[in-house]
Amino acid sequence: MRPGLGLGLAALFLIVACGSQPPAPPPGGGPALWRIEGKGIDGWLFGTIHVLPDNVQWRTAPIGDAVARADRLVLESAEIQDQARTLALFEKMGRSPGLPPLETRVPGKDKAALNEIANKGGTSSQALSGYESWAAAMLLSAAAQQALHVSQDNGVEPALIAAFKDAGKPIGGLETVERQFRAFDTLPEAAQQRLLADTVHEAKDMRTLYDRILKAWIRGDVATLAREDQLSEEPDPVVERAVLVERNRDWVKAVEALDGHPFIAVGAGHLAGKGNLIELLEARGYKVTRVQ
Repeated sequence: MRPGLGLGLAALFLIVACGSQPPAPPPGGGPALWRIEGKGIDGWLFGTIHVLPDNVQWRTAPIGDAVARADRLVLESAEIQDQARTLALFEKMGRSPGLPPLETRVPGKDKAALNEIANKGGTSSQALSGYESWAAAMLLSAAAQQALHVSQDNGVEPALIAAFKDAGKPIGGLETVERQFRAFDTLPEAAQQRLLADTVHEAKDMRTLYDRILKAWIRGDVATLAREDQLSEEPDPVVERAVLVERNRDWVKAVEALDGHPFIAVGAGHLAGKGNLIELLEARGYKVTRVQ
């Protein structure tokens, strides 16, 4: 599981870095979009990337048509519109008293890199030590974002929210922000520390990693996005099950409560690889057809 595609390290704390020339959709193609039909639904399923650089032209004609025809927007969580509440919940769930120093929660070989990433982002391992390991991983990713000077305001979700608000259409979610954070908060400490170490490793070469992800996403190359999970280090199955697979299973139940013409937008990582949302929906009798 790579951050930026699924919840990863949470939408508020993720970046996508790329070269000076943002990629564009290929002629006749673009980010992956599916039609979903059945059980009272005739809508769309769109794989997003949570944060983008400036000037990425991802809104193709099929996406625009689907947005225009949809009667509502369904995000992973509608509560991401309330950033203050989301951050307050993160602070409440992510802090605990009496935690060991953050440096002791990563392998010895990673301590220098952890401190370097934190310092470049304007923080320190000492400042992050009051957070549980999963939350510290999110904030460390945020520190890496600061060091690269990349805005968080260019993601797919803010653009979709603005479009549906302008059209006077309702916006809902498949889960709550608390459920998102709980997927991390309930991980065993060993899995949280593995996530923290993985964050350190990925932050060291974040620009290259996200350049690959962004180029695959803008082409709708779901196979490459799925393979990204297998590059570099092997993903922790405990984290993958909690953050992707189990949440996907919960989302199927939420989709089954929908009707009409929803435009469902979730991180592209949830639509690729083992236990992805599309496979689970098809197993429940929905017809899911790739349209872009």
